[in-house]
Amino acid sequence: MKKIIFTVAAIFAFGIATAQDVTVPAGNGFSKGDKFAEGAFSFRTGDVQDSWALTPKMGVMLNDKWAVGGYLALGGTKDNANNKHGNFGVGAFARYYFLSLGASKSFNAYGELGLGFSSLTNDPNDGDKRSTSAMNANIDLGMNYFFTSHWAATFELANILSYNNANPESGSNTSDLSINVNLFNNIFAIPQFGLLYKW
Repeated sequence: MKKIIFTVAAIFAFGIATAQDVTVPAGNGFSKGDKFAEGAFSFRTGDVQDSWALTPKMGVMLNDKWAVGGYLALGGTKDNANNKHGNFGVGAFARYYFLSLGASKSFNAYGELGLGFSSLTNDPNDGDKRSTSAMNANIDLGMNYFFTSHWAATFELANILSYNNANPESGSNTSDLSINVNLFNNIFAIPQFGLLYKW
């Protein structure tokens, strides 16, 4: 009986010792020099209005926490009265990854500061086309989930703070500052989904 107990204990100890030597690859997170492209596309159609939006981004990792890059923001709407709105935006962002979970760092949460310029066009059905230029800044909260070492699903969870200074073609300038702290009551109520590719 003692021999059996000793043998089982030896096998158990050997198994634990061997398990300590196994290294789980950490290829799903980010490291210095990694580059990534991400973006989201949305399209909605309804009885009253159709809309679409495309938001591509490209960035580079300065280390395993910080990334910088640039983005485009394209979109438009059209209602059933043939009123049209379009927007084009360009900007830069800095992103900080503050949380990585999982043995292979598959889950990564971040905060992002973005600064940009946008041009909006309003083309009503009466033909009086107008445009507005705007400077904007925002702080967003999001996350990436890597399902392979190169591909991740992206989720923009909340726009915590946003500032917009609009300069219409006709009319006076307007400035808006929004702080959306109560989004945390239900952070998943307004997510935007997309894909990220890392190389």
